[in-house]
Amino acid sequence: MSELKHQCGFGNLHATEAVPGALPQGQNSPQRAPRGLYAEVLSGSAFTAPRAENLSSWLYKLRPSAMHAPFRRMANGLLRSGPFNEVETPPNRLRWEPLPIGESPADFVQGLATIAGSGEPAAQSGVAVHVYRANRSMERIFVCNDGELMMVPQLGQLLLFTELGKLTVGAGEIAVVPRGVKFRVELSEKQARGYVCENYGAPFRLPELGPLGSQGLAQPRDFLAPVAAFEDRDEPCEVVSKFMGGLWSAQWKHSPLDVVAWHGRYAPYKYDLSRFMVINTVSHDHADPSIFTVLTSPSGAPGVANCDFVIFPPRWLVAEHTFRPPWFHRNVMSELMGLVRGVYDAKAEGFLPGGISIHNSMSAHGPDLATYEKASSADLKPHKIEDTLAFMWESRYVFRPTQYALGLRELQKDYDAVWDGFKKSGTGA
Repeated sequence: MSELKHQCGFGNLHATEAVPGALPQGQNSPQRAPRGLYAEVLSGSAFTAPRAENLSSWLYKLRPSAMHAPFRRMANGLLRSGPFNEVETPPNRLRWEPLPIGESPADFVQGLATIAGSGEPAAQSGVAVHVYRANRSMERIFVCNDGELMMVPQLGQLLLFTELGKLTVGAGEIAVVPRGVKFRVELSEKQARGYVCENYGAPFRLPELGPLGSQGLAQPRDFLAPVAAFEDRDEPCEVVSKFMGGLWSAQWKHSPLDVVAWHGRYAPYKYDLSRFMVINTVSHDHADPSIFTVLTSPSGAPGVANCDFVIFPPRWLVAEHTFRPPWFHRNVMSELMGLVRGVYDAKAEGFLPGGISIHNSMSAHGPDLATYEKASSADLKPHKIEDTLAFMWESRYVFRPTQYALGLRELQKDYDAVWDGFKKSGTGA
């Protein structure tokens, strides 16, 4: 079945069926569901969560999800989960070059490697940030029971065949697969690389807009969910589950991607980042990077995020008498950045597409010397930053690198040197 998408729209209820008449009318779980299907509810929140935060969907399946053999423990590979205490966390600024994809056969799960994280799944707070590197499509199925997965492709296009339908996502887009939703990743090209944020906390949602009003940033209508699509395959199938930080494997006698119809609010979705409405100053000075927030995972403390997803897309710079790149700063929030394409406007070189940087709480950072000197003397005419897309996951929790990440040869040992060469300035008191 071809991928047909409909509006996701946070808070909206959706109904879709791959076979006409598969959705029951007027009742979620009639004594006999239409076409002999099995009714099953998938809850992504507590039953008693407030209405605006209550997430669930009704699925109508060829077989119940409970119909499978026990899971057996398997090796985690390079995948790690909280509490991220295998190695001491340094206070240093950190930056990695792009990790190579490699020639050994690796699907999406095999190619996952954890860079850093915070919190832990059992506490339902914090995140883990992974990179994926794949050179073949998955034949098995994956499900993450520890958190939702936000995927940011950097190289190659992915076809996500989820329980609730198909989504195609490539560079410049994101896809989110909710906690507990099974899926398979197929490659449209020979290789794929990108970033994954495994969110242990509250599901990502649109940020409040406050005085910006109703039109700024990301709009609900631009988030797309799949229509129902299913596999009717009575063949052995391996399902890999991530649970409490570990990978587990079980054998199904059939494909679990057998949802013929569904309705509800708990579903995968995708978003084209080019649809983001950038907000910026049109007079002077520099607004906080929070104006670039696409999605947020609240922490429970008002205004302090478990994780914000922030982008720095193409945009016009017009501020007068202003240093236009990001300024020097120290932030109580911790920042992990990636680059999808182009050049990030705060760094002249060294931060490459596919690369990663971490600036943890209160570590001083900002433009390198070349960027500072250029921006300080630039002719402040309107200027458009083009062919670039950087992003940031920002969290109230420290990003604690894994032992694997700190041992990578791609870790730039001389990253601190980008701030060398600044001369003493000013006359003082």
